[in-house]
Amino acid sequence: HFVSGLEFDLATTLVGQPLVRQQVMKGVREFLENPNPVKPLVMSFHGSTGTGKTYVSSMLIRYLFQRGLQSPYVHHFSPIVHFPHAEQIEQYKESLKRWIQGNLTNCGRSAFLFDEMDKMHPGLIDVIIPFLGPSWVVYGTNYRKAIFIFISNAGGEQINNVTLALWRARKDREEISLQDLEPAISKAVFENPQSGFWKSGIINEHLIDFVVPFLPLKHHHVKQCVISELVQQGLEVRPSVVQEVADSIPYFPEEEKLFSSTGCKTVASRISIFF
Repeated sequence: HFVSGLEFDLATTLVGQPLVRQQVMKGVREFLENPNPVKPLVMSFHGSTGTGKTYVSSMLIRYLFQRGLQSPYVHHFSPIVHFPHAEQIEQYKESLKRWIQGNLTNCGRSAFLFDEMDKMHPGLIDVIIPFLGPSWVVYGTNYRKAIFIFISNAGGEQINNVTLALWRARKDREEISLQDLEPAISKAVFENPQSGFWKSGIINEHLIDFVVPFLPLKHHHVKQCVISELVQQGLEVRPSVVQEVADSIPYFPEEEKLFSSTGCKTVASRISIFF
């Protein structure tokens, strides 16, 4: 029931992300149906601001764990909050390793979310690596039922450019395939010396199971976000308000104004102006 519930929710509430739905469901289904996975499930979410990366990861966690993000088995890291000082990197490495290890000893089915993975120090990424691969026991724990989700804006710009180019070539977003986007994401994220991923062995060792691209959102997607936000806040859904909120958001590129520059991120705060 869990899998079909998640599938239904992704289909009905996640706006404009056909590839995400497909990749996430494939990953989760295969992983949960396997009583003895060879390695943890590792998914990497890429896309620009407001396209649904955090939304999808919290939805996933809500389905997997009774208390969702509040569950003691869900661990959420953000480099800016948890690892802010470059000079303390050695301490961070030690504590991150112990933290993952300790939590996997308590519960093999733990989830680890890493926000802004592109801002993560390569040394810290190296600490995570031994936990991601197919070896049977790391530091004496069986950790192959864990789930790791990496979230980053890295590659967002490239995803936007490819989506735009395909739109100009009359290709609908529903027709965009992972193959269309993977080379661009690879170049931006995994082959870019500025990116934390680049120096780490995550890529060379093929430890990421699913690269999940989030496409830029169009005007009608933003309208859908406005409607669901109104419904959620128990407010009246007035077409004029929906239109005005959607229109008040900046769109790019300059000429066509196709895609929302902030995705659905500022929708909630813009609604409050009208009520």
